[in-house]
Amino acid sequence: MNLLLLKQLSILSAFAGAILGLITVIPYVSMVSFLILVLCLSAFILAYLKQNDFIGIISIKEGCVFGAVIGFVSFITFSIIYTPISMFLGWLIPSYTQGFLRFFMTSFGSFVVMVLLILLMAGISALFNGFSGLVTAYIYELISGVKKENDANNTIDFTIE
Repeated sequence: MNLLLLKQLSILSAFAGAILGLITVIPYVSMVSFLILVLCLSAFILAYLKQNDFIGIISIKEGCVFGAVIGFVSFITFSIIYTPISMFLGWLIPSYTQGFLRFFMTSFGSFVVMVLLILLMAGISALFNGFSGLVTAYIYELISGVKKENDANNTIDFTIE
């Protein structure tokens, strides 16, 4: 497993999670952006990286691991951005329906419950995005017809010039 690629995927997925956290505040777009975040963000990120030749050939196992990392990191970043904005808008605008998070800040116990719910949803997002990354890697393998060798010397897909 290429650790440099995992770090780059973490940074890119954190950026995508932050963007989706800002977009989800908009009431009419919130459900679509949340479903993209939880279900298939890894497919979009892996397709973007593959299209721009930032990654080479990835195996199905690597696609699953990369998708899970993308899903977990993007949901944690999404929660860090979305939660304070939603709480603030819930306090300012009483009819703001997404401001239900203001009820979690009444005591320390409810804050702990909110953090545990965020971690649970991040795990679920990692699961679904792992499957989405697996399917993306499998489709690219079918389209290109090239399988990655399971050789120990074939772990790096790029050259440094």
